Amino acid sequence: MDVLLGCEDVQLEFPTARIFDGITLGLSSGDRIGVVGRNGDGKSSLLEVLYGKVEPDAGKVTWRRGLRVGMLAQRDALDDADTVVHAIVGDAAAYEWAGDSRVRRIMDELVGDIDPDATIGTLSGGQRRRVDLARVLIGEWDVLLMDEPTNHLDIEAIHWLAEHLKSRWRATEGALLLVTHDRWFLDEVCLSMWEVHDGTITPFEGGYSAYIMQRVERQRQARVAEAKRQNILRRELAWLARGAPARSTKPRFRVEAAEALIADEPPLRKKLEPRRSAISRLGKKVIHLRNASLSIGGKQILKPTDWNIGPGDRLAILGVNGAGKTTLLKLMEGKLAPDHGRVEIGQTVKFAVLSQNLHELDELGDARVREVCSRYRSRYELADGREMGPTQLLEELGFDAAQLNCPVCDLSGGQKRRLQLMLILLDRPNVLVLDEPGNDLDTDMLAQVESLLDTWPGTLLLVSHDRYLVERVTDDQYALIDGEIIHLPRGVDQFLEIIDQRGQREAQSPAQMSVANGKKKGKSKAEGQTSVIGQRELRELKKQKSSLERKMGTQRSKIEKAKAALLTIDGTDYLALGDQQSKISELESGLEELEDEWLEVAEKLEEQDA
Repeated sequence: MDVLLGCEDVQLEFPTARIFDGITLGLSSGDRIGVVGRNGDGKSSLLEVLYGKVEPDAGKVTWRRGLRVGMLAQRDALDDADTVVHAIVGDAAAYEWAGDSRVRRIMDELVGDIDPDATIGTLSGGQRRRVDLARVLIGEWDVLLMDEPTNHLDIEAIHWLAEHLKSRWRATEGALLLVTHDRWFLDEVCLSMWEVHDGTITPFEGGYSAYIMQRVERQRQARVAEAKRQNILRRELAWLARGAPARSTKPRFRVEAAEALIADEPPLRKKLEPRRSAISRLGKKVIHLRNASLSIGGKQILKPTDWNIGPGDRLAILGVNGAGKTTLLKLMEGKLAPDHGRVEIGQTVKFAVLSQNLHELDELGDARVREVCSRYRSRYELADGREMGPTQLLEELGFDAAQLNCPVCDLSGGQKRRLQLMLILLDRPNVLVLDEPGNDLDTDMLAQVESLLDTWPGTLLLVSHDRYLVERVTDDQYALIDGEIIHLPRGVDQFLEIIDQRGQREAQSPAQMSVANGKKKGKSKAEGQTSVIGQRELRELKKQKSSLERKMGTQRSKIEKAKAALLTIDGTDYLALGDQQSKISELESGLEELEDEWLEVAEKLEEQDA
């Protein structure tokens, strides 16, 4: 096998931890390898060392002569002043890249809905990610390193990316190395796995499913070996307890053997397996939509719909980016009122919402994790009838003693996500609303969170692009498409089929055919493209967009001031703290409405440039 890129006896150490302790590995032609491991164990550092972005403390990294290596980092290095098209293709002439069907196909799939002349600084985080992904994918690389390539992509785009990578690396002699927490993506794309842990890297054959099976078998073998070691340990300790004769060579040897076994004792690791938890009582009526409809900024998010969600239902809501899934959740929670019809929420319903952002934890500031836990219930009921305190539960979710004493603001994204979920459950809700709960979590922690949610007894509403998570923790899937709620008996596969059929129908319309023909001829949008709406309306939309941007800036300033005021309130004045927190929540809701309206206007403007 032709080794393209590798490292030998590489060591890497940061001020707080040793990341790699003498690793040796290589990437060969035809490899498609997925990298997994806990947050902070060095997955991203591995890619940066192999790419040459980070210099190891010892050892060496070798590339084959003339090797072309591409890298998709977690954070892009795009120039805010650059245009979208220039950020992707550079100084290449339009006829060059427009005449390449592969490049056109990548750009159509990833940035087809973004104005090519827009500057990078005006794009959202998701749009920037797609621009950077398109930039990397059009390159002719021998080795491609990708760090979280599915971030900010919806299920349709993730499916397309998986097919693209498989077909591309099936037809080339290059290699692919990617880090992602998307387990379906790992299973679909990768032929082997590397697990980063404890300063070393362990290889596994096959995709994610095969990796899990092999890891379980290795752990079983380790448990057998550990059981034998424990038996020896017990015999040695029993012999020592009977009292060893002094000044004897044999007893001294036995004591030393016992001490060696004790020193090698592994730390205890318990599994969190709550199968039932004490939740607030939930009646027969949960959420009923009665001919409810909702429009925002001229876009119909939900057409008149009747939908009953009952106790114990576990539902996932799928949809492309911008379909309005988060807005639909707010309607179902009662945070938004429908334009027509009504939303009926049961009197016993107690919502808990895990949102995409972590603003709730940011407001805790310098409060330590242990202090925050102490504000909640003192005991929590588990599956086997045992009760544990919040601190113990956090330890089960991967927090060690040092982290329990850390300020919340110093926690990593994954740690904050776990703390956020635990605080929500400690509040004893009976309807759990999860909006992208897998953000910032590694594969092991995702599995633990899924175990926690697996038999949670309340009603569960989930919005996620993580296909594995959706299929694991929900019983029914629904799609929000063009304002309609569509039941998906066959799950995600059926959703992808519907989206594909919809795209084919749109491609057959005269307007789409005209645009497609223009692209095939390599024409730019400036070459005679007619506007769908009048210039006057176009100017009004631009003015509205600018006005909304000013309003959003003002609203953000108000939120910052309100948060600063919160810090000045006496921590024992719970009434004042509650009032100020309510004010902050109202301001944030107002900002979200402005952002939704801005997105609607921006989409209309983008349609004129399409």
